[in-house]
Amino acid sequence: MRVISGLWRWRRNPLRRATDLAEAWVALVALVLIAVAAPVAGCLAGAAAQDSLQRSVREQRHTRHLVTATVVRDLGEAPLDTDPDTTTARETRSRVLAAWTAPDGSHRHGRTLADLKSPHAGDHFRIWTDPQGRITARPLDSPTATTHAVLAGIGAALLAAGLVEGGRRLAVWRMVRRRYARWDQAWERAGPDWGKAGTGS
Repeated sequence: MRVISGLWRWRRNPLRRATDLAEAWVALVALVLIAVAAPVAGCLAGAAAQDSLQRSVREQRHTRHLVTATVVRDLGEAPLDTDPDTTTARETRSRVLAAWTAPDGSHRHGRTLADLKSPHAGDHFRIWTDPQGRITARPLDSPTATTHAVLAGIGAALLAAGLVEGGRRLAVWRMVRRRYARWDQAWERAGPDWGKAGTGS
């Protein structure tokens, strides 16, 4: 709104100063940049993020494998989940000692979280591993990657708009300071004789 309100200085007025016209130009340039450059920056950032994230999706699909693990014993209640994408609020996860066969054929065992309410020895559940059988997070899916890319684009557009508005405010602030400095100089020249007879006041 500050950018748009600066455009009123384009009006013809005998009292309009050069700085008023300069402020109007700054407001117009800022408005054009916010309307054009910010969306372009957002689109470019979003496209770059989409390419990078979709590449990660493809890589993770090839390097992460869903294997079946077997519960060896229950280790009690699970701690808070660190990966919000892996579960919903209604899912129950238990901490267990489990054994599984890696994609390369090697046998593995270790502590992990199982989506079992009351795990017992011999129960089966699925986990994500790398090719060597090390437990890893589930791969990023394409819709989630797209959502992150859209958010990155929106963030970049807002950042660009904020930078333009900040630049406009800084430019106007400097013009106002120069204007006040000129006023102070004019008052200093006129001050000693102000109101005296014969000074033309």
